[in-house]
Amino acid sequence: MAAAPSVQLTHVSTTREAMTGDTVDCFNCGRPNPGWAQVCRSCGVPLVAAGGSTAPSGPFPTDQASLLSMGAAIGAVLVVILAGFLLSSASPTTPTVGFSSASPTPHESISIRPSRSAAPSTPVVVETPAPTPVPSVVLPGTLTFGTGLDANRAVTGVTNEFTSGSPAFAHSIAFAEAYGADTVSEEVSRIAGDGTETVVQTREEGTFQVEAGATTLSYSAPIAGLYSAWGPGTYIMRIYRGTELVAQRSFVLQG
Repeated sequence: MAAAPSVQLTHVSTTREAMTGDTVDCFNCGRPNPGWAQVCRSCGVPLVAAGGSTAPSGPFPTDQASLLSMGAAIGAVLVVILAGFLLSSASPTTPTVGFSSASPTPHESISIRPSRSAAPSTPVVVETPAPTPVPSVVLPGTLTFGTGLDANRAVTGVTNEFTSGSPAFAHSIAFAEAYGADTVSEEVSRIAGDGTETVVQTREEGTFQVEAGATTLSYSAPIAGLYSAWGPGTYIMRIYRGTELVAQRSFVLQG
């Protein structure tokens, strides 16, 4: 009984010496195995004596003890990862929002309200009545100017403009019916550019005797006398029967 272990050790030693490269031949079946293998991959016989240890020389350990150690380490890592995931799901962290310690400056908020578009309304056409013309004063007499009088005392060379070379300054007042008074008064005023009037002959200075039954009153005067008394300009002559205005008309003495 005591001789068996020595034979086993001798075979182990022989096996160790038969190692070539990264492999070792099994002393039981003769199959090659990795140098770090502890049991034969073919027959399962131990390749290392009890109490001995051989470090794996291959890239990956395949022995049972190494695989168990690696499985335990990987399992521990997975347990830690799972525990962390469960904890993070149970109490999610609130994201931290950075802010400045300075008080924020208030900004005025401008709100724009959409304007209501009024529905288009039908235009109302307002008819503006035409102004009622102010009736001009209809005077009973008609005043006519000219450069002379004919045999019937009618004005000839009818005009409202006279020059210093005109033959005379003649005028007549015609009525539809008899004049009806024995005097007639003539007032003459100069008209300025702004419309103001200046009397150059008063009614008292231009009063004449006439026949009450006459329908035409005619007069003629030298043109030189008018230029001498009034000078060039625009004038208006008004004819009065007592205090009643019966005719009026403007004329021009050209320079």
